[in-house]
Amino acid sequence: MRFRPCIDLHHGEVKQIVGATLRDEGQPETNFTADRPAEWFAALYRRDHLTGGHIIQLGSGNREAARAALDAWPGGLQIGGGITADNAADWIAAGASHVIVTSYVFHDGTVDEERLRRLVAAVGRRRLVLDLSCRRRGDEYFVVTDRWQTFTREAVRPELIRRLAGFCDEFLIHGVDVEGRCRGIESDLVERLGRWMDMPCTYAGGICAMADIDAIEILGQGRLDFTVGSALDLFGGRQLGYRDLVARYGPSGS
Repeated sequence: MRFRPCIDLHHGEVKQIVGATLRDEGQPETNFTADRPAEWFAALYRRDHLTGGHIIQLGSGNREAARAALDAWPGGLQIGGGITADNAADWIAAGASHVIVTSYVFHDGTVDEERLRRLVAAVGRRRLVLDLSCRRRGDEYFVVTDRWQTFTREAVRPELIRRLAGFCDEFLIHGVDVEGRCRGIESDLVERLGRWMDMPCTYAGGICAMADIDAIEILGQGRLDFTVGSALDLFGGRQLGYRDLVARYGPSGS
């Protein structure tokens, strides 16, 4: 299990946002706004040899900041937000190790395999991360798109994971209902992913203490990596220390 760092961009600034409040109009609920640019965080991750982290562009106005971060850690970070088959190769050329995609693939409420194949043709399976970020409805978790506001008809189930696994290198999954709230993880989702996943997968959402990370390791059967946002001292949190996570779950950790 590895610690995967993150850089969430909103209007060109590094922020931590409560996921379910992000919409096209109005201001989302924001837990933290950095006084340092995106490239500062990328350079820190490079110094600590943290790979596989992600830059997420939350809406428009983030292109310049995203490119600056990629310049600071070329080949070390993935990028998501507005990725299509038409621009995916450009982001790889700009220094991203992978592109992360949700809305473009989950088109009109379901998987658009034609678009998925176009993405694979553009960058290759080994450069593609599929984001299955989801919200709970009843007893199931459904993939959500359009800044996590639109429910698709695709539930996160073993058959969906198997269907998509041949097209991508790994998965990224936010538990959107708890994202940014620092009130604990989506335990049911983590437990299911631990049973179903047999390829790299990063979980995000709700982590607020080391006990949550321990729970991810147990419930996820050691198969899931994790990322931490608002609870991390790097982003103004008081519950978890960046240096502690690097020491324990970084490249030299246990």
